[in-house]
Amino acid sequence: MEETAANPVTGVLLAGGLSRRMGGGDKCLRDLAGRPMLARVIERLAPQVGAMVLNANGDPARFQPFGLAVVPDTVGGFAGPLAGVLAGMRWSASAAPDAQWIVTVSTDAPFLPLDLTRRLLAAVADGPRTIALAASGGDVHPVIGLWPVVLADDLEQRLEAGVRKVLDWTGRHASVVVDFPFLRFHGRMIDPFFNANTPEELDEARALIESSLQ
Repeated sequence: MEETAANPVTGVLLAGGLSRRMGGGDKCLRDLAGRPMLARVIERLAPQVGAMVLNANGDPARFQPFGLAVVPDTVGGFAGPLAGVLAGMRWSASAAPDAQWIVTVSTDAPFLPLDLTRRLLAAVADGPRTIALAASGGDVHPVIGLWPVVLADDLEQRLEAGVRKVLDWTGRHASVVVDFPFLRFHGRMIDPFFNANTPEELDEARALIESSLQ
């Protein structure tokens, strides 16, 4: 969607995890049919947002080819995806102060819906402090959602108090779940939030994309 003065949204790419099931390292930099998986996620999210930032810990230089600002967690100890949400909120408040929301996506989800931001925004049209979380196939995807930046202070306080599970925090606030249909991808129905968490899942995503290029 186009960014508007009424509903500007900052995109936040979450890459701050430890990738244990992928054997460590940055799984979003793994090759996916000739391109880093991160490049494919950026390609699908960029048209839907205004500013965009990457949340990752460690040396930011490894992401230099993507031309994005990189912000680490502001809470130590690998506090999970909520720490990335907070880092994104704080960056957006400084770098894109007109943005009322951030939309977060995982960087191992190369088939993200192209209407993700539009549909999440529509679900909170009457609630500027409401959180919208994406779902598909009966499952909620807590790291893929729309978050009001005004909730940053509350999120920071809860993280400092030890809250780590996304749904434990969202339960304190108004929230809605937005269900997305499966995608038809070259004759196969796939979850739009399919994520490549393991080498086997990465191979599956690679095969899907390579079949689309034939």
